Amino acid sequence: MRAVDLNCDLGESFGAYKCGMDEEVIPFISSANVACGFHASDPLVMDKTVALAAKYGVGVGAHPGYPDLVGFGRRNMNVSPAEAKAMVQYQIGALSAFCKAKGVTLQHVKPHGAMYNMAGKDEKLAFAICSAIQEVDENLILLGLAGSQMLKAAEKIGLKYASEVFADRAYEEDGSLVARTKPGAMITDENLAIERVVRMVTEGKVTSVTGKDVEIAADSVCVHGDSPKALAFVEKIRKALTEQGIEIRSLSEICG
Repeated sequence: MRAVDLNCDLGESFGAYKCGMDEEVIPFISSANVACGFHASDPLVMDKTVALAAKYGVGVGAHPGYPDLVGFGRRNMNVSPAEAKAMVQYQIGALSAFCKAKGVTLQHVKPHGAMYNMAGKDEKLAFAICSAIQEVDENLILLGLAGSQMLKAAEKIGLKYASEVFADRAYEEDGSLVARTKPGAMITDENLAIERVVRMVTEGKVTSVTGKDVEIAADSVCVHGDSPKALAFVEKIRKALTEQGIEIRSLSEICG
Protein backbone atom coordinates (compact mmCIF):
# COMPACT_ATOMS: atom_id res chain seq x y z
CA MET A 1 0.00 0.00 0.00
CA ARG A 2 1.29 3.48 -0.89
CA ALA A 3 2.14 5.71 2.10
CA VAL A 4 2.76 9.44 2.37
CA ASP A 5 3.68 11.77 5.21
CA LEU A 6 1.39 14.69 6.07
CA ASN A 7 3.34 17.54 7.65
CA CYS A 8 2.60 20.99 9.03
CA ASP A 9 4.70 23.93 10.23
CA LEU A 10 3.91 24.36 13.94
CA GLY A 11 5.18 26.18 17.03
CA GLU A 12 5.23 29.55 15.28
CA SER A 13 3.61 31.59 18.05
CA PHE A 14 5.82 34.09 19.90
CA GLY A 15 5.26 35.35 23.42
CA ALA A 16 1.76 36.85 23.61
CA TYR A 17 1.27 36.47 19.84
CA LYS A 18 -0.54 33.33 18.70
CA CYS A 19 0.07 31.98 15.20
CA GLY A 20 -1.63 28.91 13.79
CA MET A 21 -3.97 26.28 15.17
CA ASP A 22 -1.46 23.79 16.51
CA GLU A 23 -3.74 21.98 18.96
CA GLU A 24 -6.48 21.52 16.37
CA VAL A 25 -4.22 20.50 13.46
CA ILE A 26 -1.79 18.11 15.13
CA PRO A 27 -4.17 15.11 15.50
CA PHE A 28 -4.42 14.91 11.70
CA ILE A 29 -0.73 15.06 10.73
CA SER A 30 2.15 12.59 10.95
CA SER A 31 5.10 15.02 11.14
CA ALA A 32 5.51 18.49 12.64
CA ASN A 33 8.09 21.08 11.60
CA VAL A 34 8.79 23.06 14.77
CA ALA A 35 10.08 26.65 14.53
CA CYS A 36 13.35 27.11 16.41
CA GLY A 37 13.33 30.76 17.48
CA PHE A 38 14.87 32.54 14.48
CA HIS A 39 11.85 33.25 12.26
CA ALA A 40 9.24 32.50 14.94
CA SER A 41 8.71 30.74 18.30
CA ASP A 42 10.36 31.09 21.69
CA PRO A 43 11.64 28.55 24.26
CA LEU A 44 8.27 28.06 25.95
CA VAL A 45 6.46 27.60 22.63
CA MET A 46 9.10 25.11 21.49
CA ASP A 47 8.72 23.16 24.73
CA LYS A 48 4.92 23.06 24.45
CA THR A 49 4.98 22.08 20.77
CA VAL A 50 7.35 19.15 21.32
CA ALA A 51 5.17 17.98 24.22
CA LEU A 52 2.08 18.24 21.99
CA ALA A 53 3.75 16.19 19.25
CA ALA A 54 4.78 13.56 21.79
CA LYS A 55 1.20 13.35 23.07
CA TYR A 56 -0.15 12.54 19.59
CA GLY A 57 2.77 10.39 18.43
CA VAL A 58 3.71 12.86 15.70
CA GLY A 59 7.26 12.94 14.31
CA VAL A 60 9.21 16.07 15.28
CA GLY A 61 11.40 18.03 12.90
CA ALA A 62 13.46 21.20 13.29
CA HIS A 63 12.26 24.10 11.15
CA PRO A 64 15.26 26.47 11.00
CA GLY A 65 15.05 29.80 9.22
CA TYR A 66 16.84 33.12 8.85
CA PRO A 67 17.00 35.39 11.94
CA ASP A 68 14.05 37.52 10.83
CA LEU A 69 11.18 37.61 13.33
CA VAL A 70 9.68 40.76 11.78
CA GLY A 71 9.57 39.25 8.30
CA PHE A 72 8.64 35.76 9.56
CA GLY A 73 11.73 34.42 7.81
CA ARG A 74 10.24 35.03 4.39
CA ARG A 75 12.66 37.76 3.31
CA ASN A 76 15.79 36.76 1.41
CA MET A 77 19.06 37.29 3.28
CA ASN A 78 22.55 37.46 1.83
CA VAL A 79 24.52 35.14 4.09
CA SER A 80 27.59 33.02 3.40
CA PRO A 81 27.32 29.21 3.28
CA ALA A 82 29.32 29.11 6.54
CA GLU A 83 26.82 31.44 8.25
CA ALA A 84 23.86 29.43 6.96
CA LYS A 85 25.45 26.20 8.17
CA ALA A 86 26.01 27.61 11.65
CA MET A 87 22.45 28.99 11.80
CA VAL A 88 20.99 25.60 10.96
CA GLN A 89 23.15 23.74 13.46
CA TYR A 90 22.35 26.28 16.20
CA GLN A 91 18.61 25.84 15.68
CA ILE A 92 18.77 22.05 15.46
CA GLY A 93 20.67 22.11 18.74
CA ALA A 94 18.02 24.26 20.42
CA LEU A 95 15.13 22.01 19.44
CA SER A 96 17.13 18.87 20.21
CA ALA A 97 17.33 19.93 23.85
CA PHE A 98 13.53 20.04 24.16
CA CYS A 99 13.23 16.73 22.34
CA LYS A 100 15.70 15.11 24.72
CA ALA A 101 13.85 16.52 27.72
CA LYS A 102 10.59 15.01 26.45
CA GLY A 103 12.09 11.67 25.43
CA VAL A 104 11.44 12.38 21.75
CA THR A 105 13.82 11.47 18.92
CA LEU A 106 14.33 14.34 16.48
CA GLN A 107 13.22 12.97 13.12
CA HIS A 108 13.96 15.52 10.41
CA VAL A 109 14.97 19.03 9.41
CA LYS A 110 13.01 21.27 7.06
CA PRO A 111 14.38 24.76 6.33
CA HIS A 112 11.82 27.56 6.50
CA GLY A 113 10.65 30.27 4.14
CA ALA A 114 13.33 32.22 2.31
CA MET A 115 16.07 29.80 3.37
CA TYR A 116 14.04 26.90 1.94
CA ASN A 117 13.30 28.63 -1.35
CA MET A 118 16.81 30.01 -1.84
CA ALA A 119 18.42 26.65 -1.08
CA GLY A 120 16.09 25.10 -3.63
CA LYS A 121 18.05 26.86 -6.36
CA ASP A 122 21.42 27.73 -4.75
CA GLU A 123 23.75 24.73 -4.83
CA LYS A 124 26.25 26.15 -2.30
CA LEU A 125 23.53 27.05 0.19
CA ALA A 126 21.94 23.62 -0.29
CA PHE A 127 25.23 21.85 0.47
CA ALA A 128 25.78 24.04 3.54
CA ILE A 129 22.37 23.10 4.94
CA CYS A 130 22.79 19.39 4.20
CA SER A 131 26.28 19.34 5.69
CA ALA A 132 24.98 21.11 8.79
CA ILE A 133 22.34 18.43 9.29
CA GLN A 134 24.65 15.50 8.61
CA GLU A 135 27.34 16.75 11.01
CA VAL A 136 24.83 17.06 13.86
CA ASP A 137 23.15 13.69 13.26
CA GLU A 138 23.57 11.54 10.17
CA ASN A 139 20.25 9.83 10.91
CA LEU A 140 18.22 13.00 10.46
CA ILE A 141 16.08 13.29 7.32
CA LEU A 142 16.16 16.41 5.15
CA LEU A 143 12.66 17.45 4.10
CA GLY A 144 12.99 19.57 0.97
CA LEU A 145 11.18 20.73 -2.14
CA ALA A 146 10.69 18.06 -4.78
CA GLY A 147 13.35 18.31 -7.49
CA SER A 148 15.32 21.01 -5.66
CA GLN A 149 19.05 21.54 -5.19
CA MET A 150 18.60 20.57 -1.54
CA LEU A 151 17.56 17.04 -2.43
CA LYS A 152 20.37 16.77 -4.98
CA ALA A 153 22.89 17.89 -2.35
CA ALA A 154 21.51 15.42 0.19
CA GLU A 155 21.81 12.57 -2.31
CA LYS A 156 25.41 13.50 -3.14
CA ILE A 157 26.59 13.47 0.48
CA GLY A 158 24.52 10.46 1.51
CA LEU A 159 22.01 12.24 3.73
CA LYS A 160 18.52 10.78 4.02
CA TYR A 161 15.91 12.96 2.35
CA ALA A 162 12.21 13.19 1.59
CA SER A 163 10.57 14.98 -1.32
CA GLU A 164 7.97 17.54 -0.23
CA VAL A 165 4.94 18.92 -2.08
CA PHE A 166 2.55 21.66 -1.01
CA ALA A 167 -1.22 21.49 -0.71
CA ASP A 168 -1.73 25.24 -0.55
CA ARG A 169 0.94 26.63 -2.90
CA ALA A 170 1.03 27.16 -6.66
CA TYR A 171 3.95 25.91 -8.77
CA GLU A 172 6.08 27.43 -11.52
CA GLU A 173 6.99 25.38 -14.61
CA ASP A 174 10.44 24.59 -13.16
CA GLY A 175 8.86 22.98 -10.10
CA SER A 176 9.62 25.88 -7.76
CA LEU A 177 6.91 27.56 -5.69
CA VAL A 178 5.26 30.71 -6.99
CA ALA A 179 6.52 33.65 -4.91
CA ARG A 180 4.02 34.79 -2.30
CA THR A 181 4.22 38.30 -3.75
CA LYS A 182 2.62 37.10 -6.99
CA PRO A 183 -1.14 36.70 -7.57
CA GLY A 184 -2.38 33.13 -7.23
CA ALA A 185 0.58 31.98 -5.14
CA MET A 186 -1.69 30.50 -2.48
CA ILE A 187 -4.34 27.84 -3.12
CA THR A 188 -7.41 28.83 -1.08
CA ASP A 189 -10.02 26.54 -2.67
CA GLU A 190 -10.23 23.41 -0.49
CA ASN A 191 -11.55 21.19 -3.28
CA LEU A 192 -8.81 22.32 -5.67
CA ALA A 193 -6.15 21.72 -3.02
CA ILE A 194 -7.44 18.19 -2.40
CA GLU A 195 -7.59 17.43 -6.12
CA ARG A 196 -4.00 18.64 -6.61
CA VAL A 197 -2.65 16.71 -3.64
CA VAL A 198 -4.27 13.43 -4.69
CA ARG A 199 -2.86 13.84 -8.19
CA MET A 200 0.64 14.67 -6.91
CA VAL A 201 0.66 11.59 -4.70
CA THR A 202 -0.99 9.13 -7.11
CA GLU A 203 0.24 10.41 -10.50
CA GLY A 204 3.40 12.34 -9.62
CA LYS A 205 2.18 15.43 -11.47
CA VAL A 206 0.98 18.96 -10.68
CA THR A 207 -0.40 21.68 -12.95
CA SER A 208 1.77 24.82 -12.92
CA VAL A 209 0.45 28.40 -13.04
CA THR A 210 0.95 28.36 -16.80
CA GLY A 211 -1.23 25.27 -17.20
CA LYS A 212 1.68 22.97 -17.98
CA ASP A 213 1.98 19.68 -16.09
CA VAL A 214 5.14 19.29 -13.99
CA GLU A 215 6.59 15.96 -12.87
CA ILE A 216 6.81 15.85 -9.09
CA ALA A 217 7.68 13.29 -6.39
CA ALA A 218 5.61 13.31 -3.20
CA ASP A 219 6.95 11.65 -0.06
CA SER A 220 5.38 14.28 2.18
CA VAL A 221 2.53 16.78 1.79
CA CYS A 222 2.73 20.13 3.59
CA VAL A 223 -0.13 22.26 4.85
CA HIS A 224 0.93 25.62 6.30
CA GLY A 225 -0.13 25.98 9.92
CA ASP A 226 -0.56 29.77 9.68
CA SER A 227 -3.11 29.47 6.89
CA PRO A 228 -6.70 30.42 7.87
CA LYS A 229 -7.89 27.16 6.31
CA ALA A 230 -5.17 24.94 7.75
CA LEU A 231 -7.55 22.79 9.79
CA ALA A 232 -10.06 22.32 6.97
CA PHE A 233 -7.25 21.52 4.52
CA VAL A 234 -5.50 18.96 6.67
CA GLU A 235 -8.73 17.18 7.70
CA LYS A 236 -10.05 16.89 4.15
CA ILE A 237 -6.70 16.03 2.58
CA ARG A 238 -6.13 13.22 5.06
CA LYS A 239 -9.62 11.87 4.40
CA ALA A 240 -9.19 12.09 0.62
CA LEU A 241 -5.82 10.31 0.67
CA THR A 242 -7.13 7.57 2.95
CA GLU A 243 -10.10 7.03 0.62
CA GLN A 244 -7.59 6.53 -2.21
CA GLY A 245 -6.00 3.71 -0.21
CA ILE A 246 -2.99 5.81 0.77
CA GLU A 247 -1.68 5.42 4.32
CA ILE A 248 -0.53 8.43 6.35
CA ARG A 249 2.82 7.66 7.95
CA SER A 250 5.64 9.70 9.48
CA LEU A 251 8.88 10.41 7.64
CA SER A 252 10.82 8.00 9.83
CA GLU A 253 8.53 5.20 8.66
CA ILE A 254 8.70 6.23 5.00
CA CYS A 255 12.43 6.93 4.85
CA GLY A 256 13.59 4.39 7.42
